[in-house]
Amino acid sequence: MFESMNSVTRRIAQIEVGPFAPARQADGAAFAGALPARPATRVSKIRITSMAVESARAWKVDPALVQAIIASESGFDPAARSRTGAMGLMQLEPETAASLGVGNPYDPEQNIWAGTRYVRGLLERYHGDMRLAVAAYNAGPGAVDTFGGVPPYAETKSYVERVLAAYRNYKARM
Repeated sequence: MFESMNSVTRRIAQIEVGPFAPARQADGAAFAGALPARPATRVSKIRITSMAVESARAWKVDPALVQAIIASESGFDPAARSRTGAMGLMQLEPETAASLGVGNPYDPEQNIWAGTRYVRGLLERYHGDMRLAVAAYNAGPGAVDTFGGVPPYAETKSYVERVLAAYRNYKARM
């Protein structure tokens, strides 16, 4: 019994100092550029959906689109982090999060609010063309502008189809 308890304690310590723990200086203070703390508690999918609908209404974006992006980006996991450093439910890149005034991209409310605001801007930029807005969400507006449409990247093409399929699915439920 004590051996298992010791392994659990060691594993907890590993997790606490893992890749999502804030970077620390020798004196224990967090570095200025340290990653923000991940959410301390799990947030239910129902609560996330509620936040998505509220944010979508505030930013005049279809709630089904916001939910489809969350589902495709993070699978409704507020602690999600991509290999490229995108964070949270809507997988905000650090620069995008900072430009939108997000203090903690792992905070579901901040993440959804900022991600929805970003989607609103993309929809405006592409005159309501959801396909182009979704492509720009994935590959960046520069790539969409350069190619005059959905960039020919396999990942982006697949992403656009996945989000639009999820969108149709969420839309049918509303």
